[in-house]
Amino acid sequence: MATVIRRNPALFLRELKEYYDDVWKMPGSEYLKDPDFLVVDQKTGKKAKVSFVVLEDGETVSVVYDEMS
Repeated sequence: MATVIRRNPALFLRELKEYYDDVWKMPGSEYLKDPDFLVVDQKTGKKAKVSFVVLEDGETVSVVYDEMS
């Protein structure tokens, strides 16, 4: 089950890009079928799914997201 974060998705993704080098918009990605986060803007209702892609050794390699309206 995804964690719901209630804030501006564009701002959330911009902040993620400051900390992670690999942030990819990948609509329809297999990683987004069960996302780690669902970011919801309370004012506009705009949503974004966000997932962390992790290797077997536990190292986070990238962040995948898909914007929805």
